[in-house]
Amino acid sequence: MANINILYVGEPKDDFIRSGINEFEKRIGAFAKVKNICIKPQNPPEDPTDGEIEAALEKESVALLEKLSTKGMGRKIALCVEGKQYTSEEFASLIDDSLSSQADVTLVIGSSHGLSEKVKKACDVRLSFSKMTFPHALARLVLTEQIYRAFTIIHGRKYHK
Repeated sequence: MANINILYVGEPKDDFIRSGINEFEKRIGAFAKVKNICIKPQNPPEDPTDGEIEAALEKESVALLEKLSTKGMGRKIALCVEGKQYTSEEFASLIDDSLSSQADVTLVIGSSHGLSEKVKKACDVRLSFSKMTFPHALARLVLTEQIYRAFTIIHGRKYHK
């Protein structure tokens, strides 16, 4: 069975987001094993300077890179605004190709300030959902839904559009 690792910074605070993530992870379970790996966020002050944001991203990057360097991470995909935008069918092909060649896929979601350039460079692919900005917890919910959708596409199963 395929392994999907979701490496992210900080747990979602809203029940509706946690509930949605749990629902889609249960559905994904028919196709792959999902492993969640949470990194503690570095919380800069309320109105952070660019330097304070960079310092927080640097600290988060140390923990993210440590996890990314462990065995079994497979193809690494960073979610970032400057990444390539895929249709659901293209994303399904990316997942399918990745699992065919690597056996595992790791998707990385940063904190509310994103990911450091070091983390993005450590990944094989940069993926963007949209040019719009989403809270990182909501991005994780959308990601789990799109992973489930990808598996239904790969396996030729019906799923609403």
